[in-house]
Amino acid sequence: MIIFFLYPAVMSFYYSLTDYDIISKPVFVGLKNYITLFTKDEIFMKSVQNTLYMVAFSLPLQLILQLLLALMLNWEVKGIGIFRAMYYIPVLVPPVSISLLFTMVYDDNYGVLNGLLRLFGIPPQQWLTSVQLSKPSIIIMGLWTAGSGMLFYLSSLKNVPNSLYESASIDGASAWTKMWKITLPIISPTIFFQLIMGVIATFQLFTESYVLTKGGPDYSSYFMMYYLYLTAFKEGRMGMASAMAWILFVIILMFAVLILKTSKKWVYYAEDER
Repeated sequence: MIIFFLYPAVMSFYYSLTDYDIISKPVFVGLKNYITLFTKDEIFMKSVQNTLYMVAFSLPLQLILQLLLALMLNWEVKGIGIFRAMYYIPVLVPPVSISLLFTMVYDDNYGVLNGLLRLFGIPPQQWLTSVQLSKPSIIIMGLWTAGSGMLFYLSSLKNVPNSLYESASIDGASAWTKMWKITLPIISPTIFFQLIMGVIATFQLFTESYVLTKGGPDYSSYFMMYYLYLTAFKEGRMGMASAMAWILFVIILMFAVLILKTSKKWVYYAEDER
């Protein structure tokens, strides 16, 4: 903990208060790096906006799709294991490989997706080279690996007692009522876990931007982690990059605390009834 967490954390905070390029000795500048990021660095503010966009749109779609897949794959029918494996296999593919695959899917001229659009008489779209479509393209690609969260939901659904559904059926409850009153409350701890982990993962988006779009076009897919990487390892401004890292940490912490505070109103634990 001291070597791999505490010491790096303390030193990164110190470097965030300095002008540091790895080679030269750090020069203390106080809060200058933070002030510069928030008042003069338009690219950084753009990266924050892009990252929040992904949290607002990509994360909810991920959570909803994961839950829907789990509900569909929760049926005990013949051959269901094959479908469960099929939806989970993309999770095993490294993110870089997935990104390289989708560069072919999204290719303006020879991409599979534009080929499908042509079949329906729809003109090809510039998925990765359009300011309007670059982030939605990354969102769509992220949905391909929804099988990871699906597995957590599926495991949670297996723990819902059938007796509750049977009692609800006797009382004449509809499928929607069962879902709203039984399923969602019981699996709410899993939803809570997936929400927290999803926020952390979404704020740390990097590979998709690095491989697919290089942050473009016109900074439309510059995310905070991508800009942090460029600042640290391309420009050598370690002090500024450390400041970005701490800003990112504080933002994630704020979201996590907000979710934790509100969880008391919607997360159900069986121990609460004891």
